Amino acid sequence: MSEKDSVVVGVDVGGTNIEVGSVDERHQVLQRAKAATPEGGPEDVLQVITELVGSLDAQPIAVGVGIPGVVHEGRALTVPNLVGWTEDVDLIGPLSDQLGVPVTLGNDANVGLLGEWTAGAARGGRNILGLWMGTGIGGGLILDGRPYVGSRGAAGEIGHVIVLAGGALCTCGRRGCAEAYAGRRSMRGVATVMVDAGWKTSLFTTRDDEGKSKLTSKVWAQALEDGDQLAAKLFDSAIETLGIAVGSTINLLDLDRVVIGGGLAEKLGQDLAKRLFNAARPWMLQPNPDLKFVVSELEDDAGVVGAAVLARAAITTRS
Repeated sequence: MSEKDSVVVGVDVGGTNIEVGSVDERHQVLQRAKAATPEGGPEDVLQVITELVGSLDAQPIAVGVGIPGVVHEGRALTVPNLVGWTEDVDLIGPLSDQLGVPVTLGNDANVGLLGEWTAGAARGGRNILGLWMGTGIGGGLILDGRPYVGSRGAAGEIGHVIVLAGGALCTCGRRGCAEAYAGRRSMRGVATVMVDAGWKTSLFTTRDDEGKSKLTSKVWAQALEDGDQLAAKLFDSAIETLGIAVGSTINLLDLDRVVIGGGLAEKLGQDLAKRLFNAARPWMLQPNPDLKFVVSELEDDAGVVGAAVLARAAITTRS
């Protein structure tokens, strides 16, 4: 099989954007395409994925997809950060029919960590937490040198670890989740309420100046760089909350590495990893002395590379 004939496509579906890329056997991304995540429900998302994959020059032998929700046996069971996903959805069947190649589905944070473990910041680790800061808070696990998804695909959901019983309402419908304090969607809601209460902030002005419809990672990073007091207050709260969740997870799993990804990691770099380590340290009981907190090396490509790895592994298993 020639190198051209061994290309797979990875698809990373996020709450803000859908990114696709053709990936070779060396985990190099050859070509990329990107579009805003539609808010009309699963059918619209499937259509955008199909169009993006079709826009690439590659003729892939398989496609892998990462979706921000709980995934089990090819179905997305719950997807709290995408609009209109009110029940479990079969993605593999329709996409396989439309694309004409085998399709493999995984959780977006799991495939992001898989990408980093294969070709990025998680290389060489055996017990790793991947923490993805985006529209929500995603998590993935490598345990004892193997990807771990649990009994039904829901392992690693650190965004839905309860950090305050009866606390803020999360998009999943429960109260007190880490995501309710640290996900961009939740932070935007709090910022809106605080502005209505009289707080001043550049967040929404910067959003409009950038031509965005949401408070993206770039908007938050700019506000933090400018010393915006409201942005700093909300971000400090997010870091503090994630510190509780991550420290508790380290106590449970005895990890040797935490990899932080997502748009904010790209914008803020290793300083974000340092802040999260300092926030988690007071909550750790007996951490590994070699424990490292590092930011993603693959950045936007982590999910694409990981989804491609997932797809390549699936066709290898089938054959």
